[in-house]
Amino acid sequence: MTDNSEAPRAITLTVDKEQLDIEFIHSFLTTSSWAAGISRERVEKSIANSLCVGAFHGRRQVGFARLVTDFATFGYLCDVFVDAQYRGLGLGRRLSSALLDLPEVQTMRRILLATTTAPWLYEKLGFTAVNQPNLLWQVHRPGIYSTEQS
Repeated sequence: MTDNSEAPRAITLTVDKEQLDIEFIHSFLTTSSWAAGISRERVEKSIANSLCVGAFHGRRQVGFARLVTDFATFGYLCDVFVDAQYRGLGLGRRLSSALLDLPEVQTMRRILLATTTAPWLYEKLGFTAVNQPNLLWQVHRPGIYSTEQS
């Protein structure tokens, strides 16, 4: 394991998609609980059609977050993750905040996320649980990527 005692100060964030390490992002997502088996092509398309932020320690990407949006009224925060060696340094919060603080996001009426982990993180960012019957509905297709070619 790498010594990351200096990592919090050395981590830089960028919204420049050209700097993102697609292989790193795909490698993580394809083994995640929410996007298992997702193809590289689908990851590339998702990045192209979203606001994204990457966290870097030097030239190495160590984190990622994405906001799916219409760029006017709505956003969906997703794919927030940090490399295992860099967890516990507040990077998940920094990544999420970087997206939420963008001027075009500040004027959106609603921003959602779906997560089963780290509710305390998202509460600190202003998210509240939606526990109102019949407010949010979904078409959910778990395992949809399992047949894609990585």
